[in-house]
Amino acid sequence: MTMPQIGAGTFRLQGQQAIDSVANALDLGYRHIDTAQIYDNESEVGQALAQSGVARGEVFVTTKIWTEHLAADALIPSLEESLRKLRMDTVDLTLIHWPSPGAAVPVAESMRALMGARERGLTRAIGISNFTIPLMREAIDAVGAQNIATNQVELHPYLQNRAVAAFAREHGIHVTAYMPLAYGKVLDDPAIQAIADRIGATPAQVTLAWLLAKGYAVIPSSTLRANLESNLAASRLQLDADAVAAIDALERGERLVSPDFAPAWD
Repeated sequence: MTMPQIGAGTFRLQGQQAIDSVANALDLGYRHIDTAQIYDNESEVGQALAQSGVARGEVFVTTKIWTEHLAADALIPSLEESLRKLRMDTVDLTLIHWPSPGAAVPVAESMRALMGARERGLTRAIGISNFTIPLMREAIDAVGAQNIATNQVELHPYLQNRAVAAFAREHGIHVTAYMPLAYGKVLDDPAIQAIADRIGATPAQVTLAWLLAKGYAVIPSSTLRANLESNLAASRLQLDADAVAAIDALERGERLVSPDFAPAWD
């Protein structure tokens, strides 16, 4: 199953809020749901999926392995626990959420364990998240670029991650943009608002359309049904070259997600 370009993210969604957000997304037509072990909402995502009436085969589901579970003897058991919570036999995509802090677990060890999970049928595809160019090289050396479905990274108008995206593209690795609306900062950006006013769209739609035009997948999240619906409509928006160039010019290296265990960024 091909990953739909627009997905519903679930970062920071808990309890009934997570259930409602996923239920609304599925009802509106989303067919790509993104979760993670550390979000502590896989059970809620699984419940919403089970109650949605949407066939399992129609929804692309991604989860991510947390740093505590990256060792070869821990990764597969942790994924099996995720599947139990999600009420699934297999997930469509499993990512290494963050590279092991301090390189405590080698990239190659985790990637080969992921390959083992795929061979067991626990996941249909594998990938990485928050990987720099040197770490992508390690992952490629371990399992081959053809086996890495995506690198999910922070990517928005203020942090365009151009070097990482170019390296990924060169090696045939898809890019998924998380935090695509920069925690909502793009909604008040004058340049983006001007484009939105000119074409009769919202700043969020313009930003998502810009990312989609570059071939990235996007996984914005929202607790509001109206926002989920509006974001999904971004796939029908076409930006002209001037609009794309204006957003390209907003790059300022503003990284919003950089925990103390993050790798040395490119």
